[in-house]
Amino acid sequence: MDETGLPQGWEVRHSNSKNLPYYFNAADKVSRWEPPSGTDTEKLKKYMATHHSATAGGQSVGKPEGKIRVAHLLIKHRESRRPASWRESEITRTKDEARQILLGHESRIKSGEVSLGELAMSESDCTSARKRGDLGYFGKGDMQREFEEASFALRPGEMSSIVETASGLHLIERLE
Repeated sequence: MDETGLPQGWEVRHSNSKNLPYYFNAADKVSRWEPPSGTDTEKLKKYMATHHSATAGGQSVGKPEGKIRVAHLLIKHRESRRPASWRESEITRTKDEARQILLGHESRIKSGEVSLGELAMSESDCTSARKRGDLGYFGKGDMQREFEEASFALRPGEMSSIVETASGLHLIERLE
């Protein structure tokens, strides 16, 4: 075990598309978002805080300049650019059916019954579901135009109405 606390053969890498760290085993060519079994979690926490945090690399503490952070709940439909998700291997619902599902979720969130993050964990068709829909920090030009415009128009704590992109239909909550 090295300074990362990961078992032998595992290393921490950084996903440019998701702007998140992930774990990779070069020998087996296996990658995963969760630390592998046998990880020394205390060592890993220290390593991640030093090398994979907002303060790593000399950046100031807090959010990166010009970037915002949002969480979202995505409902895909059969016209989505990739009509499959971690929840369903083939998504066959119509766009109208997806809209009705999302309207139901929006109503539950607005009533205070459940948070967007809680609902995203079980209902979002995005892999960010495991992180309560949190997409991390992004800046202008990093996301699909409709998603970006809606996100930057929100103030922290605000939630959008339904936003349509090539990926599907979203509810977006600005976190920072």
